[in-house]
Amino acid sequence: QVQLVESGGGLVQAGGSLRLSCAASGRSFSSYAMGWFRQAPGKERGLVAAINWSGSNSDYADSVKGRFTISRDNAKTTVYLQMNSLKPEDTAVYYCAARYSRYYYPNSDPSSYNYWGQGTQVTVSS
Repeated sequence: QVQLVESGGGLVQAGGSLRLSCAASGRSFSSYAMGWFRQAPGKERGLVAAINWSGSNSDYADSVKGRFTISRDNAKTTVYLQMNSLKPEDTAVYYCAARYSRYYYPNSDPSSYNYWGQGTQVTVSS
């Protein structure tokens, strides 16, 4: 069992930055691939970024490549999402998720993730 708690969301102007954190509790954090997903009103939940169990490989949605960076600290059992050059279309609830996997490639399909946080709101004003 893994419990996930996100933090760091808020209101920011376009062009600004935010850093989201996801603190995990439970066993064997380093055996879990981690992902950040987001859901805007009226839209499906989709991948923002995912990172494999060791941090050696990551994947990004095309819309955030070059602006967002996912990272993890297995000693602190925390995964981060650094968001730069934010745009109004980045406004959404951001969720942290975990799936048990020591596969090199992280998975981008939200249905493959077993554990989810409660979400944190990110609002980007124009």
